[in-house]
Amino acid sequence: MDKITYEQYRAMLIDPDSPDEKIVEYSKVVPGKSAFGPELVPDPEKVVMSEDEIEAENAMRIGNGLARWRRNRRVQRALRGNDPRPLLVAEGDSWFQFPLLIKEVVSQLGDDYLVWCVSAAGDTAQNMVFGAPEYMDALRRHNAGGRVAGFLFSAAGNDIIGQDEIASDPTPALIKILKRPAEAGSTAPADYIDMSVLGERLAFLRKAYMKVITDIRNDTAFKTLPIFIHGYDVPFPHPWEGDNRNPRWAAKDQWLGSAFSHHGITGANLQREILKLMIDALHDMFDKLARDHTGVHIVDCRGAMPSVTDWADEIHGTSDGFAKVAQRFKKAIEAAIPAQADPLNA
Repeated sequence: MDKITYEQYRAMLIDPDSPDEKIVEYSKVVPGKSAFGPELVPDPEKVVMSEDEIEAENAMRIGNGLARWRRNRRVQRALRGNDPRPLLVAEGDSWFQFPLLIKEVVSQLGDDYLVWCVSAAGDTAQNMVFGAPEYMDALRRHNAGGRVAGFLFSAAGNDIIGQDEIASDPTPALIKILKRPAEAGSTAPADYIDMSVLGERLAFLRKAYMKVITDIRNDTAFKTLPIFIHGYDVPFPHPWEGDNRNPRWAAKDQWLGSAFSHHGITGANLQREILKLMIDALHDMFDKLARDHTGVHIVDCRGAMPSVTDWADEIHGTSDGFAKVAQRFKKAIEAAIPAQADPLNA
């Protein structure tokens, strides 16, 4: 591969039409503020840079901010050109935005919908809803003429497995949720979960989702706006038989395997059954929300990525894996806004 100049590299970044894959090709992955949000810098073996330029790029890095700008710039241009595709607003975590390295759900929906995205890898429900909310501003800014056709919300994952923001405790929440069973060697998944702690987490998430729904419904412009929420598919903790995952942005057991090891919980199938029980509990909570609020639609992602090869790491799908998840979203969106499901052929 021929080296490119620093100016050429920077030109790629500010050109919304330059392929993400091309930028990744000339970049190396470095740790972000958290493993949930990896960042990129130019690879000095592929980009000719001075010492000052290397220092500047290491300070700035490519993360959520630039990835969001590139994506939304394309949407903005399409809106100015009167693109007829339905406009969706998305707020969420890394399932909605994973900087350049993976084509997640929102990227996969981009052929059929315009998606204005204020999501960020590593974001939590705590921050999205109670810390620095952006969703109402994004909805109102883009709803001229009733343009917004739906709202997508993706939270819960980081609040369950990441650091406990509510307690300002660096201990991952998953370590607090898991426990050693009273009976050694138990094969019952529920014996490995502190149900009171999980219940507290789910109660908080319900409060957060309730606030999002209430905020949207309290605006007369969005009284009937379709709201799409989702749980997660059951992941494969590391190690797993035939597991060839080797993510550039995280340790192989970054989120799940390390938490199970902390409690001495072994057995890959048992670990996965424990995660399934937790994900099912999250879905049960969402089911109740949807029953209580008209226009809230649940995208059930369980079973969408059934093989370990569908996963890039312990909690994120590969681009192909996320394509399968996006098909579930598309089906739900088409059912909720059928008149706009295929505007290009209308």
